[in-house]
Amino acid sequence: MRTADLLGEATRAEIFSQVLTAGPISRSGIATRLGLSPSTVTRLLPALLEADYIREGAEAEPATGPGRPQRMLRVNLERHLVVGVKIAPASVTAVVTDLGARVLGRDEVRIDGCAPVTALTAAGRLVRRLLARFPDGAARALGIGVGLGGHVEAGAGRCRYSGILGWRDVDVAGPLAAATGLPVYIGNDVNALVVAQRWFGAGRDTETFAVVTLGAGIGCGLLVDGTLFTGSSGLAGEFGHIPVDPAGPSCSCGRRGCLEALAGDPAILARLRQAGVDEPDVESAAALARGEYGPGDPLAPRARAARAAFAAAGDALGRGLATLCNLINPELVILAGEGVSVYDLMRPAAEDALAHHSFSTAAADCTVLLDPVDDDMWTRGAACLVLRATVRAPVS
Repeated sequence: MRTADLLGEATRAEIFSQVLTAGPISRSGIATRLGLSPSTVTRLLPALLEADYIREGAEAEPATGPGRPQRMLRVNLERHLVVGVKIAPASVTAVVTDLGARVLGRDEVRIDGCAPVTALTAAGRLVRRLLARFPDGAARALGIGVGLGGHVEAGAGRCRYSGILGWRDVDVAGPLAAATGLPVYIGNDVNALVVAQRWFGAGRDTETFAVVTLGAGIGCGLLVDGTLFTGSSGLAGEFGHIPVDPAGPSCSCGRRGCLEALAGDPAILARLRQAGVDEPDVESAAALARGEYGPGDPLAPRARAARAAFAAAGDALGRGLATLCNLINPELVILAGEGVSVYDLMRPAAEDALAHHSFSTAAADCTVLLDPVDDDMWTRGAACLVLRATVRAPVS
């Protein structure tokens, strides 16, 4: 039976996704989580077992009533390979993962500019080169997931607009599929992180949460009542472009006072320059802010300016988080991305602003969790787009 036939049947796909994300799990556990009858699970499982997508373990779940203990089920993670791709302004990165989004191999190539033809040609070559390292790599691959920053129309395989790449109405899936012979699934890169967190991360047991990414830009992905929420045209979660200060600095989107223009890395460095302190990057600014200097030390005023810059960014971020909490009342907000490494300098102001501007118990209802920076975070998320599309099941 072909993969499409096995996993294309909706209920079987839901069973597979439950074993993938909640396994090891018993048959009765699957039935309970999906609201199915045990006989339905028993009827649909054999095809997945015979095709070696799911395996029975030696361990058994203790019986809680009449009958024998049930053997636990788990996904055969080596059954297929999955490719995740991240396209950045100066580079293309790809990983090969197993069905559990565990990275088995990675590669990266620098590109001279990110014109669509340049980036997609480089991506095709990179994917072919990476899969060639694995026995029957191309034949075993389920597909390629591509995460992009900006407005992505996933169903059409097109990037409608990406400010960071300078792309407008670009066919991403078509050229990459033609170059590799594999199905291509694209999505907003932060939405892809939501899928990864829901299936394999901190959001596994949470019905409503947000992933907020910090760094050069500020992004957001939303899971609401167990479902990835992307809006009517894929634009939901443009958290970085909520208006915070109408008189604030210009944003990359062409407007003024967006959250990203106040709390992103460029905003922190710009605020420092206004104070007469020129630092090459946010990491250097953070090192300055964390330093301890005596009253007569010439670095002391610079350090105060750095701490003030991070505090201002934290205040803006906290206001944004309060807006998010007031809108969707999430149980959890996961802060991720490169900017998490300097969040300690933003945290006090961010927490104060979140508490001050949130309505009723919205802030108290929400846990803010930091996700450690992972070099493969974005590409693993992209790989999860393939898993989600292949099993044709809800993120939940």
